[in-house]
Amino acid sequence: MYYVYIIQSLNNKSLYIGCTSGLKKRLLIHNQNKSYHTKKYSPWRLVYFEGYISKTDAFGREKSLKLHAQGLRRLKERLRDTLKM
Repeated sequence: MYYVYIIQSLNNKSLYIGCTSGLKKRLLIHNQNKSYHTKKYSPWRLVYFEGYISKTDAFGREKSLKLHAQGLRRLKERLRDTLKM
């Protein structure tokens, strides 16, 4: 199974979108500052994920969320209360 996930920094509330086959392990990597792109904003919390059987579908969805502001904006609207926490 492959996961597209969104994590939120507890420091500045910024969001990071990623894709992985090991969601728990990947979140640990982000919080142990072993990821170059996220280490300066840790700690992180998982706010959303989607599961896919196909690796191609998962990475396609990740790319779509990163490149198309409208898709991410709709997702943020759905997660309005979660992102405020």
